[in-house]
Amino acid sequence: MLQDPLTLYNLIILYMLNRVSFPMTTAQISDFILEKEYTNFLTLQQVISELTDAGMISSDSIRNRTHLAITEEGRETLSFFGNRISDAIKHDIDTYFREKEFTLRNEVSILGDYYKSTSGEYEAHLVAKDRDINLVEITISVPVEEVAAAICDNWQNKNQEIYQYLIQELF
Repeated sequence: MLQDPLTLYNLIILYMLNRVSFPMTTAQISDFILEKEYTNFLTLQQVISELTDAGMISSDSIRNRTHLAITEEGRETLSFFGNRISDAIKHDIDTYFREKEFTLRNEVSILGDYYKSTSGEYEAHLVAKDRDINLVEITISVPVEEVAAAICDNWQNKNQEIYQYLIQELF
């Protein structure tokens, strides 16, 4: 029996999010699905939107990234219908995670966002996480939005050195 392709795409995304212990970005999921040519970008965006609207995945936007995580409802749906994903697709997903899990985890473990505070300053909020534990969380107030944005961008590139420096100096 052939199934609706959109149903399969839903299940692939749920399977991917269920396989990891961290949120994945829309870009990370897109990279895998588009690289394997399972579907096109517009259809993928439609599926992600439908999963979010149905409460099967949660979506959290941080600057220019959208972080996705499976919800309990999504896990339940996957437990009922996960057998509709072919073994070949599951193998592709499992291989992808074996090869890239460290990189994927790193990409979503370093968060940098900024906002305008009530004082009129901009606050850059920087976090380095390991699983659900904040290793370091820093908020820096600056007068100009461009500086706050630059701090967030630099945090993405230099977080390990900054964390090591803090540990060295504080211990």
